[in-house]
Amino acid sequence: MSEYLVARVSDVPAGTTKVVDAGGTELMLCNAEGSIYAIEDVCTHDGGPLDQGDLEGHCIVCPRHGATFDVRTGQALTLPAVTPVMTFPVRIDGDDIYVDA
Repeated sequence: MSEYLVARVSDVPAGTTKVVDAGGTELMLCNAEGSIYAIEDVCTHDGGPLDQGDLEGHCIVCPRHGATFDVRTGQALTLPAVTPVMTFPVRIDGDDIYVDA
């Protein structure tokens, strides 16, 4: 894995998400209650994007079928998804967000 500068904290206000590129890997940053997390932007149920879903606390809700995932762990929390999404380590330096991908 390599570390990539992907965004600034100010680009991802609390309660929002942002799709970024980390060396050719598309990820979604989630600012859940003031902490930044990085997950893959793909629902493991049907391969659809998660970035159009709602971030509710620490959970992202898939806009297609309503599956929810914990952005801290990637764990699938509700059906129809049963497989977790990948998560990526995040490092904050000042206003810069770095992700290992």
